[in-house]
Amino acid sequence: MQDAVATHGPANAAAGATFYCAAAGVYASTHPPVALPSDPSLSLVPHIFARLPAARPDAPALVDAATAEALSRADLRRLVSALAAGLRRRRGLREGDVVLLALPNSIAFPVAFLAVLAAGSIATTMSPFSAPAEIAARVRDTSPALVFATLDNVGKLPPLRVPVVLVPDAFHLADEGAPEFAPFRELLLLDSEPLPGPSVGQDDAAAILYSSGTGGRSKGVVLTHRNLIATVELFVHFEASQYAAPACDNVYLAALPMFHVYGLSLFAVGLLSLGSTVVVMKRFDAGEAVKTIRRFKVTHFPVVPPIMAALVHTTKPAAMPLECLVQVSTGAAPSSRRLIDDFVKAFPHVDLIQ
Repeated sequence: MQDAVATHGPANAAAGATFYCAAAGVYASTHPPVALPSDPSLSLVPHIFARLPAARPDAPALVDAATAEALSRADLRRLVSALAAGLRRRRGLREGDVVLLALPNSIAFPVAFLAVLAAGSIATTMSPFSAPAEIAARVRDTSPALVFATLDNVGKLPPLRVPVVLVPDAFHLADEGAPEFAPFRELLLLDSEPLPGPSVGQDDAAAILYSSGTGGRSKGVVLTHRNLIATVELFVHFEASQYAAPACDNVYLAALPMFHVYGLSLFAVGLLSLGSTVVVMKRFDAGEAVKTIRRFKVTHFPVVPPIMAALVHTTKPAAMPLECLVQVSTGAAPSSRRLIDDFVKAFPHVDLIQ
């Protein structure tokens, strides 16, 4: 098989490098390949914490858009490590066990996801708004050893032979002694232990994420720690090439659901490694999103086309110019030419990336 990377040839030498290799039928980036760590025993969470800037440990890592409750970088390290220790010691989770996260967006979501992986187990996510039959099918498919759910959706869970732990939207709720969150609170009370070492490495499974099912039955896709480490490295290199300001000064609005791979890779994995601040909305609402952008001086807003359209149609640029917003990136589906033109007209100062 010929190399998929296009090379200079007589026909295109004057035009410079081409993005397309006709022999392989592949479009290739002109950027150099991203080097991944060579240590096979490395897992995702230690890699994220190694990347996380050591300066300003009190800087906010995660912020609740509704309440302004914040978790600092130090809080993130402490809570992930403590929850991982609780999962191993109190719940007996081991390498290869699956934990189902049926959770909405919250500042607790990234902590729960990373703690499962730090414990050496495998996380699988699904929409908390799923129908009972969908939840039952996922449970049968993944055989979880533990389920993280919320007060809003626990009633939809099928009869289970495994423990269900209710996760609050905010950590102050766990601290206030509400009895329904006592099992979650107990998992955080243990002193943290060192994160798993060589027993969980780059080639081990980290997450099972499911396709949307548009082409038939939804299918599970296994992601390894190496896959997610590659996501971290991609964000590090991408952010370094964008702007002069350091990535740790960026403020991202998380309106995309973290139970899907787009939101998960951004807000629970890649951006946390950069030290950026992630402001979390439980569910997207255009009016609330505009208020949140202004209140927290959001600089970056990853979206899908329907969210971009809602932002254009909701915002009156003269009244709400959103000067703080630097970049909007849209993905998961193509944007129409008209939508792009409307957005650029409404927000001429914002970089639009598709």
